[in-house]
Order: sequence, then C-alpha cells, then structure tokens
Amino acid sequence: MTDLLRSRVQGSAPRRVDGPAKVTGTAPYANDQPVPSPAYAWLVQAEVARGVLTRVDVASALALDGVSLVLTPDNAPRLADTDDTDTDAELAALQSPEVSFRGQVVAVVVADSPETARHAASLVHVEIDQRPHDVHLDADRDDLYAPEQVNGGFETDTAQGDVPAALEQAAHVVDQTYTTAWYNNNPMEPHATTALWSDGELLLYESTQGVHTTREAVAKTLGLPLEQVHVVSPHVGGGFGAKGTPHVHTILAAMAARAVPGTPVKLALTRQQMFSLVGYRTPTIQRVRLGCAADGRLTAIAVDAVSQTSRIKEFAEQTAVPSRTMYAAPHRRSTHRLAALDVPVPSWMRAPGECPGMFGPEVALDELAVACGVDPVEFRVRNEPVVEPDSGKPFSSRNLIACLHEGARRFGWAGRDPSPGVREEAGWLVGTGVAASTYPVNVMPGSAATVRHTGAGRYRVEIGAADLGTGTWTALAQIAADALGVDFADVDLRIGDTALPKATVAGGSSGIGSWGSTVVAAARAFREKFGDHPADGDQTGAATPEPSAADEYAMHAFGAQFAEVRVHADTGEVRVPRLLGVFAVGRVVNPRLARSQLIGGMTMGLSMALHEQSLLDERFGHVLNHDFAEYHIATNSDVPDVEAHWVDEHDPHTNPMGTKGIGEIGIVGTAAAIVNAAYHATGVRVRDLPLTLDHFLR
Repeated sequence: MTDLLRSRVQGSAPRRVDGPAKVTGTAPYANDQPVPSPAYAWLVQAEVARGVLTRVDVASALALDGVSLVLTPDNAPRLADTDDTDTDAELAALQSPEVSFRGQVVAVVVADSPETARHAASLVHVEIDQRPHDVHLDADRDDLYAPEQVNGGFETDTAQGDVPAALEQAAHVVDQTYTTAWYNNNPMEPHATTALWSDGELLLYESTQGVHTTREAVAKTLGLPLEQVHVVSPHVGGGFGAKGTPHVHTILAAMAARAVPGTPVKLALTRQQMFSLVGYRTPTIQRVRLGCAADGRLTAIAVDAVSQTSRIKEFAEQTAVPSRTMYAAPHRRSTHRLAALDVPVPSWMRAPGECPGMFGPEVALDELAVACGVDPVEFRVRNEPVVEPDSGKPFSSRNLIACLHEGARRFGWAGRDPSPGVREEAGWLVGTGVAASTYPVNVMPGSAATVRHTGAGRYRVEIGAADLGTGTWTALAQIAADALGVDFADVDLRIGDTALPKATVAGGSSGIGSWGSTVVAAARAFREKFGDHPADGDQTGAATPEPSAADEYAMHAFGAQFAEVRVHADTGEVRVPRLLGVFAVGRVVNPRLARSQLIGGMTMGLSMALHEQSLLDERFGHVLNHDFAEYHIATNSDVPDVEAHWVDEHDPHTNPMGTKGIGEIGIVGTAAAIVNAAYHATGVRVRDLPLTLDHFLR
C-alpha cells in the first residue's frame, strides 16, 4: 500500500453531513424507530451475586392490564448451541436457573407501555438459593491463571534477556505497583433494541458498533440463517466499545418479539442496568519494574498485570502489551494473569489495554526520570527505540520525539523547575507533567463496498459501516470523493444496515483504515471499469485489500500529553486547568472531526484521572454508584482548556489514505500526565486512580 491516495477532499473540514438531523432531533436511534403499535419489555434482575433460581412467581405481574407475557427460565424458548464451547455464554438468556453475577436477567416482562412493563416487573417475585460469592480482585490470589492469549490475539507473556539480573545491576530502579479502577462505559445513548418478526425473519433496530457482527451473533444464538436477520443502525449515540458486541438485551428483545407475533418490541436499558449488562473496563493491578544506567538509558522493563474476568465468559485485558512497544531496553518481560470472579462480563472500553496499560509504566518512567535527575521529556527521548522492541520490525513511521518536542514548545515546558512542591499561587500548589501515548494501527479484513453511478455526476457508495458519533458519515464520503475524483457533495453514502455490503465492527480505531481502504478499492475498481464517463446505473464493488506492508512494519500512532495540575494546599482539591496533546496519527482526513475525537479522548482521560470509579460493595457484588448522580465524569467546568494538535506525518504503508486511528489514542497517557503533574505540584506520588483529594491530605 505504498500508492498513497492523492487528496483534494481529505484534509478539508466539511461539517458533519448528519449534523442537521441530529440537532433537529430527526436522526432515528434504535429506540426512536417508528414502528406500529409496539410493546415494551422490562428486565427483572438478580439481586444476589451467585445462586440458583428456585422460584419466579409471575402471577401478580400477569394480572395487570396491558401485560402480555413474562419470560422466565421456565418458559423461555431454548436457544441454539448454548452448550457449545464457541457459543457466547453471555447471550444465553434465561437458559438456566444459575445466577452468575448480580444484575443477571432472571425474567422479562412485556406490556403495552413502558410504565406498565416497569410496574409489572416490580411485581415479579424471585426466590434464589444464595451461594457464597467471590468478587475480590487481588494480585496475591492463589487462583490467578494465565489465559491462552489476551484481547487482540496478543501473546499472554513475553520475555527477552534477564530482567532480574539487569535490575540488580541497574544504577536506578523503580519497583512499584499501580492500579486503575473499574470503569463503566456510559455513552449518551443507553443500549436499546427494537425487534420485529415477520414471516420468520427478524428485524432489529439496534444501537451497535457493527450491524454485521450483531447479525452473526444473533443468528448463531437463535439458530437462524444469516439472511433471516436484518440489523439496522444508522445512528449511534456513542459506544466506547460497549456496543462493539451484542449483549443479552438484544437476544431478550428478539425472544420477546417472537413470543408476541406481529408486534414490535422495544427494550431500552436504563442507565443503572448498563452497569451490569453491557461490559466495563476491568480494574487492573500492575507491578512495574524499570531499571536504567546512570545516564538514564533503560536496561530493564517488566510489567506484570492482573485483572478480572467473569466466570461465565473470559475477557483478558491486554494491559502489558503497550510496554512491548514504547521504549528500548535489552531486558524485557510482560505477563498477564486473570482472576475469574462472580462479576459481570468485562469487555472493551476506549483503548482497551493501552489506556490502563500505559498508566503504570508512564508514571513509573516519571519516577525513574526524577531519580536520575533527567527531564521527563528528555528521558523519553533518550530511550527511543530504533525498531519495535518486541518484534524487531522497523516502524512504518514513529514520530513520538516530534510529538514530545512540539508539545513541549506549545506547552511552555522550557525552563520548568523540576523540584516538586515549590510553586504556589493563591493557595494552590501548581505542577506540570508529561506522558507518552500510543495505539496500534488496525486494518481489519472482511469488509466490502459498492459504488454506483446514479446520474448527473452523482455516486452512491454503500458499506455496512457504523457511525458512533465519530464522523463516519462525513469522513468516508470524503475518502470516496477523493478516490472517485469528484466533489464531496456528489457522493451519497449509505451505512449502518446489513442490507448493505458487509463491514467490520467499529473498534480498535480501525474504522476509517478498514472501511476507507475498502471504499478506495471499490472506487478504483469502478474507475478502471467505467472510466471518467460512466452511465447511469453502472456499479461495481470490491473487498478490503490485504495490508501488504503489515508483515514488514510495526504500525502505531504516537502522542505526547502535557498537563497542568493545581492542588489546593488546604483542602487537597485537584484541578486540571490545562491539557495539551500532540499526536502523530498519519494523514488527517478531516481536521474538524479529528480534533473533536482527540479532545474527547483527552477529556475522558481526565475523567479517568480525577473522577471515574465504579465502587463495588463486595458484600453483595454490587456497583453502588450506578448512575450519573454518583458515577462522576468530567463536565465543562472540569476542562477549561484542552488543546489537541498533530504533527505532519507521511506514512505510505498503513493504507491507501495514509491514515492511522484517532478515536482512542487521545485517552492513552492522559491520566499518567495528570498524575505526574500532581506529583510535581505536591511531591506526593499517587499510584492508584482516581486522583482524589484524600491522597494529598496529611
């Protein structure tokens, strides 16, 4: 893929094509779809973390006017292949009396209004033979195990050289444990499904990051041919990974709709229900050991990560993987261990692996820089690798140093007094910090696109991609216009429907790289077949081309995050008045959309640093703060000044556009930069998130 697409539309910044529909409220989301006379489903959830259902009494619920049915494990239809090892146990809805986590669905009520359904659900009487549960994550558990691989297909453990000997001989050593919290994905649009059966075929209006992946999972679980499942999702109100795979509510909506023939069923999760049913980022415990010579050059890097998974479905966060890429050191080690607990199933959350996994190493690196007396920016520059340390491959492009230098210039890093706790302004201790960020370049095979000339110089481009609010509607149309050699306004893009050519899921910052490559291939095939003067109705298509350089190069985006932190000397209150990020993310298709994504990621990283934490009551296996009243996220007043910039980067190897992913790298490194700045402000080194005021009160 060295023939970088010449661009006249990419790099411009047209406004979102879906913007007017969204701001006027006419963009249809999953629960807004206008279906005739729908019924409404409401979930009944287990209130214990482990046990066995012994009785579900539905008589009082069925006695209410407007209630059509209550599904329980006693009367729910049997799903297909739920005993197979390949089947997703998370989707085995109402198939067993076993209760595996608090919040598991034990019944579903269907009624003619959401109010009636909710009231009826409260009347369902559930009896559970409660069993002892275990929800405690600890790095010293004797039942930790190594998964076969971690998320993304990466090796569980890696090792090079002799880490213990290198640490023993190092001039300076950091050996500390860092923790990140349990975080729950909270997109603005809660998960929702509208389901309708007609002549044996299932139509799902779904809030999903991938209509085709949802269709495949639903068809398999229900035992249907693919062609009998139709999934539609033109607009998604955010996902952050939680909508990257279907969850149990989708299956329940389909089951309920099948039980009331001819009636559409709407099932929208509440905010509280999302905390147990749609995945979350597992907490992590990271032991990080770094050793360096007297000149500050790393000799050893070791990251041993522990996280949790559910007993019913394994998910292994790839926490230690980014340490394999970032810095040069001859002696290296990374491991992952899991604790299988009686908890809901963890899953993807923005930058899985990289987001929590860069926190420990980037704070440890700051500690080592302080121990060496080397400026933290210079320390990172000094340990720049020539090739990717883990694989030995050359980088297709690596501009971390450029990001560090440009960020330092823009932030005003020069002349910074390295001494902690020396700057005070009006009762606030002030400090600045830095951290690096990275994210892999992912291009997923398996998509297809078609291009059709519709007359009068206009073209229709079809691909079953998704727009989570990231700007896919706009960016893919820009790419198509460039590849066809036409104006942006002449492209009519169609996405978000399984009636369109298959597309991969929106995940791993792979969307534009994967779908854009596919659209370019289809556009080029169209031009080759029909030339510059196609006839009305001329059409052709193409699949995602093989990334020819993937085996030759290590492909990553990089960035540098800078933060100013103020900690009140008397109260310990923490404020972040300024965040700045500079990134190397290949060609930027649309600067307006790119800046929005990078700033959004940085803001989410600030939330992670200061606010976010799902608090588990271990007595009951229950997340206590399961709503926006108590699960705190950053608001406008928390982010007074956030800047995102990028360096010009030409990478002909990633894909025909020369792009890299943008959606996730903004969150990576942000929390570490804030913690490092807080140390510089106060002299207090915090290693456990969030960065609450109690860390600073003496």
